[in-house]
Amino acid sequence: MVYSPLRSFGRFLLAACAVSLGAASLGAQTPSAPSTAAPTGVNPSRFDLFTGYSYFGAHGQVKPLGVNYSSVDIGAIASGAYYFNKYFGGEINFVAHPDGNNDGLYSASAGPIFRAPMQNFTLFAHGLAGGGKLAGPNSDTYKQPWTWGPTLTAGGGMDYDLPFFNHRFSFRLFEADYRYIHANFGPYTPPPSAPTGGRANLSGVDLSTGIVTHFGHIIPPPPVTFTCSASPSTAYPGDPITVTGTAANLNPKKTATYNWTSDGGTVSGTDTTANVATTNLNPGSYTVKGHVTEGNKPGEMADCSAPFTIQQFQPPTVTCSANPSTVAPGDSATITATGTSPQNRPLTYSYSSTAGSVTGNTSTATLNTTGAAPGTITVTANVVDDKGQSASCTASVTVNAPPPPPAPTTTSLCSINFDRDKRRPTRVDNEAKACLDDVALNLQRSSDAKLAVVGNAAGNEKAGTKAAAARAVNTKEYLVTEKGIDASRISVYTGSQDGKSVSSTLIPTGANFDQTGLTAVDESEVKAVPRTRPAARHHRK
Repeated sequence: MVYSPLRSFGRFLLAACAVSLGAASLGAQTPSAPSTAAPTGVNPSRFDLFTGYSYFGAHGQVKPLGVNYSSVDIGAIASGAYYFNKYFGGEINFVAHPDGNNDGLYSASAGPIFRAPMQNFTLFAHGLAGGGKLAGPNSDTYKQPWTWGPTLTAGGGMDYDLPFFNHRFSFRLFEADYRYIHANFGPYTPPPSAPTGGRANLSGVDLSTGIVTHFGHIIPPPPVTFTCSASPSTAYPGDPITVTGTAANLNPKKTATYNWTSDGGTVSGTDTTANVATTNLNPGSYTVKGHVTEGNKPGEMADCSAPFTIQQFQPPTVTCSANPSTVAPGDSATITATGTSPQNRPLTYSYSSTAGSVTGNTSTATLNTTGAAPGTITVTANVVDDKGQSASCTASVTVNAPPPPPAPTTTSLCSINFDRDKRRPTRVDNEAKACLDDVALNLQRSSDAKLAVVGNAAGNEKAGTKAAAARAVNTKEYLVTEKGIDASRISVYTGSQDGKSVSSTLIPTGANFDQTGLTAVDESEVKAVPRTRPAARHHRK
């Protein structure tokens, strides 16, 4: 065997590992405390499995023979590290360096490991103790069997996180370890025969590279949380209620399962929402409970609850109005009732009134005031929902009293003229009969009416007022004696009109006769002259 030319390079790597070990040791003095919050920075793995290639640069010889070991270029390494916290853990290491010439090395070691995780890189250092199975060195004159002996390892390295598969893998840029191995091959047998035995205190550097596979995390994922709410939180029987659940911290790689139950009503739903049928619920408070799970481990399931209240149906309300609110006797008014159900229940209308008659069974009705006495009529509207709850309101309609009958007025009847009989200017002639017959007929029709007879004289008439009074008295005499009119119903006057005439005015009961410019005739001083005189008697001589 010859001395390895990589001896100087191995010493350099050992110095670098010592620096890494010191940095990692300092970092391990402040381990992180477990947290249930979601990690906001680097969350290193819980277990690392490393597999790769290993080169062993041996330095040493079997003494007292003085045969040197050479480097072993063929090798494999596997290690598993379990971390108790972010910085510190324990490691088991196995290295195989066979070369087929009976001068290889196998070792199995265990010990502490320290790491300093960063954003994309991780520095680590470890110190291991174990056993090694050493062979050789082999030469034409010297052969040794495989022999077990203690081995010590110290070193470190650097990993680079690969951005694939959610950072499941890292590439070990290098691992440089100093290794010491002691092997006792037995008692030394010097030449001239083939020498055997001796002891080997072998030191060297292991240089390795490969792939690191990460499992788990130091900081566990935060536990699943589940919150839910009911909408609406207060409802009436029959109203639908929707419950919405919000789960947090779910693992996107797992399928969450939802389950809903309720202490009232029928609940349905297998997702983040559920529906509650409240048709048969009595008024009261109820709770819907939700459960979400993505596994059977602690923190992978959560519960929530959402309260809701079913309240008693509220009775309807109604308001009334009348249009018009004041009517004449016999007129109609429209009654409008505006009913409202807080739950939009169907409403039935009915009406009643204190007088008159009201018809209608919808939100409007008609009040007929025919036969109703003057005054206020109260109309009552009643609404009932399909739950039997009712409300009522009233509207008032005023029926005005009928207007008083118009005051009776006098009526001018026909007039008669006395110009035709020059010899008897105050006589009621035959032509006047038609007028007076009509006057008598009016008096007979209105049995309670009276008659005013006004006589007038011409301005150039010598008799003057006496002639006017005589004409009025004679006219009355005709009506009384020939038409049978009660004399007490006829009053006679003289007027101031220019002309030989008599006018007549019908005066109903309650009517006022205007006597302005008239003078009542004193009938005791004016004697009536009959319309016809009795025939003259002739005495025989």
